[in-house]
Amino acid sequence: MKLHQIKIIAGLSLLAFSGITLAQTSNTSAEKGKQAYVKNGCWQCHGFVGQGGIAGAKLAPDTKPIEYFQAFVRHTNGPMPPYSEKILSNQDLSDIHAYLKSIPKGPDYKTLPLLN
Repeated sequence: MKLHQIKIIAGLSLLAFSGITLAQTSNTSAEKGKQAYVKNGCWQCHGFVGQGGIAGAKLAPDTKPIEYFQAFVRHTNGPMPPYSEKILSNQDLSDIHAYLKSIPKGPDYKTLPLLN
């Protein structure tokens, strides 16, 4: 197991033991989350609607649970730098998660006449 995976698991364990999640501690806003997503440059690697890209993983529409999302953003040791609370507040992180969860799934390719 790699060090960054251990940090993520440790972060998730800490959240589980504390019984606190970002969703429980704040009122989230998908609109504010979209603004924070753009302001903090998330779109540069993950695309404007979380679709992923060459440098960043796909984040939407199948968004990970808030506990995983928080632990990864705070403790990642991969290509994405970790974002501390000084850089990205818990409220902004919670709002970004709400924004990503609000992104609807695209249509099934089988329903697009041009592709059939």
